Amino acid sequence: MNIADPDLLDRVHRHALDFLLSLPDRHVGARATREEMLEALRVPLREEGEPSSLVIDELAAQGDRGAIASAGPRYFGFVIGGSLPVALAADWLTSAWDQNPGIYATSPISSVIEEIAAQWVLEILDLPRESGVGFVTGCQMANFTGLAAARHGVLRKVGVNVEETGLADAPRVNVVVGDEAHVTVLTSLRMLGFGLKGLHHVATDSQGRMRADELARVVKSLPEGPTIIVAQAGNVNTGAFDPLRDIAEIAHERGAWVHVDSAFGLWARASRDRAFLADGIDLADSWATDAHKWLNVPYDCGIVIVRDSSAQRSAMAVRAEYLEHSAGVERDNFEFVPEFSRRARGIPVYAALRALGRRGVETMVDNGCARAREIADLLRADSRVKILNDVVLNQVLVRFGDSDELTKEVVARVQREGTCWLGGTTWQGLGAMRISVSHWGTSEEDAERSAEAILRCVG
Repeated sequence: MNIADPDLLDRVHRHALDFLLSLPDRHVGARATREEMLEALRVPLREEGEPSSLVIDELAAQGDRGAIASAGPRYFGFVIGGSLPVALAADWLTSAWDQNPGIYATSPISSVIEEIAAQWVLEILDLPRESGVGFVTGCQMANFTGLAAARHGVLRKVGVNVEETGLADAPRVNVVVGDEAHVTVLTSLRMLGFGLKGLHHVATDSQGRMRADELARVVKSLPEGPTIIVAQAGNVNTGAFDPLRDIAEIAHERGAWVHVDSAFGLWARASRDRAFLADGIDLADSWATDAHKWLNVPYDCGIVIVRDSSAQRSAMAVRAEYLEHSAGVERDNFEFVPEFSRRARGIPVYAALRALGRRGVETMVDNGCARAREIADLLRADSRVKILNDVVLNQVLVRFGDSDELTKEVVARVQREGTCWLGGTTWQGLGAMRISVSHWGTSEEDAERSAEAILRCVG
């Protein structure tokens, strides 16, 4: 039996290159409908199967028609980054190695690489070096893991081991969130047993930032007991940052745990020009971010960081007789995340950070911010356009003709036209176009082409 099929892998390589090389100029949206793809792909499942080459060719053909070109430089939807060539190459190698990185015994190379990548992440984001770092699917699970560590930490301080006794007999935890808290935070809190009705909400300002004066008022009104405060670095619509230093000071007076949801905003720490936006973020207790956004590694890859590594490991780690747990110095990756069996996500992160270095990551962040400002400036020059947010990072909110209907229609026209792709949103009751720039390769020409296409679609 042949372990590998060189001809089949060469075939996949050609298909992948064709797709990647088309990205700079291709129609960004999908070019086939659901019905067309179903007609092509929903074949009878045969008893004896079909030739592998045929299966791959069919997949490639329909992927070419039905895949959004989110890996390209003019995709501005949902803060989705592309893949750096070195990260994609490392991800292919990850698939070939096919490792289960749960414990050192199942994959020594994955353990060592994630140990190194974790330290590099802490260095480049300038967060406490003693922190625990885990690689998860995305910011949803990073928030879940960080908040699980928070739950353990605040209850441990009052003598409760929540992993052993559960929440039924534990004192109620006060959980404080901003009115603009991301849905993944709310989902994580729900999964952790806190419930949404019991959350304490803090008013936000015109840019979606939690108001420190309102936080102080809410915290003062809380009943005695363990407390978790969830802050945000990089509002999903505006890119704005909560006043993190003020939040940390209020939290520390209370003895509360501060968790920061920072799916893309945390990477501002890598930029000397943008780090001020996250002033005080290092005073928090846990952080959630994505690598498949601004670090531009392939999906799926999120990162959770917890200052008190023991709280993280207490919340996540389990023991089993059949597992060969490390004796001490080796890293068992599953102690930092909810999963045992998973993809070795740290390998593309390692490759990206090593290839880019500190200045390369900084350049990516600065480039995204610069392109966002350029697009905003080009659109703002048209009297039919209103920019709704302060463009402080990589997010631009656009409204056309002060009309929800026109704005929604322009978004749909842009998606159909295909020069770029972006989405719609509602911001403080107003319909808006949401532009998110986070691809490593987006150029000034891409920004100009996209702005011109958007303005054509207004007419």
